[in-house]
Amino acid sequence: MALDHVTLAIPQQTIFGLLGPNGAGKTTLIRIINQIINADSGSVSIFGERLQPKHIGTIGYLPEERGLYKKLKVGEQLIYLAQLKGLSRKDATEKSKAWIKKFEITDWWTKKVEDLSKGMAQKVQFISTVMHEPKLIILDEPFSGFDPVNAQLITKEILELKERGCTIIFSTHRMETVEDLCDHIALINKSKKVLEGSKKQVKENYRSNIFMVEHKGDFNLPPEKYELIEQKNLEDTHYK
Repeated sequence: MALDHVTLAIPQQTIFGLLGPNGAGKTTLIRIINQIINADSGSVSIFGERLQPKHIGTIGYLPEERGLYKKLKVGEQLIYLAQLKGLSRKDATEKSKAWIKKFEITDWWTKKVEDLSKGMAQKVQFISTVMHEPKLIILDEPFSGFDPVNAQLITKEILELKERGCTIIFSTHRMETVEDLCDHIALINKSKKVLEGSKKQVKENYRSNIFMVEHKGDFNLPPEKYELIEQKNLEDTHYK
């Protein structure tokens, strides 16, 4: 899918939600940032510099299409992928073991990837995405295959990475995830940018100002006796 004059500004140390239906152009944009494909026109700047091959080591990418080598053992896999990002074998081994210990999956170190469940393999790939300490992390549908417990674990890690200074691009079509995690969002549809801004700005600009009022209690009370206990745009408003 091509992109049609899509311009985005992603603030540093934020979680930026990249939204849109399947086929909208999200993955194409992500592949351009990762230098997997080249754009026919336009440019990408990262941390004040025009995007160059040297920036590969500063980016961590979790693709929607999982890319682990099934015949490799988990430990071998993590060390190899970390070395591709520029770590020495010693550092790659130390960081891999630290993350495996943090996720309490040390028993997986000698298991082959083909023996793991989808969720377990997803954890391994998440570790491979972040263990070289990238400044920019791109997550394409990162919760696919996770049960609620592991999804919460990864959510916690994503928020901690932001607090440590990472900038995170979060590609998804699940609005509830965006509501929980993202600071800024952009919506792409049919190759074009539809909207962009902080989550608060987007809510203010596109709210319908339609409210549903639900009454609880006695209708015969004087007006001054009523108390507004909750107010949400496009959601329930309750009085008692």
